Amino acid sequence: MVQKKIPMRQCLGCREMFPKRELIRVVRSPESELSLDFKGKAPGRGAYLCGKPECLKKARKSRAIERALSVEVPESVYDQLEQQMEQEGANGN
Repeated sequence: MVQKKIPMRQCLGCREMFPKRELIRVVRSPESELSLDFKGKAPGRGAYLCGKPECLKKARKSRAIERALSVEVPESVYDQLEQQMEQEGANGN
């Protein structure tokens, strides 16, 4: 039996490769609106972060999300990312 290929994506903070399902996706829609995509199916350009707060700090400092998506990232998106990482940390993921 053939084993299914697991899609891998790179975290913008630590630059390590992870399975796509383990990462948090920030997506720029075709209308240039930013949002978080938890199912990984939203249309648009995606950028990925692992669940580590240090990676979010690195990506924020280097403006990696803005460069990857070619759009200004509002503070509300960073706040949502922080909340999501806190929730995942509290749940033990």
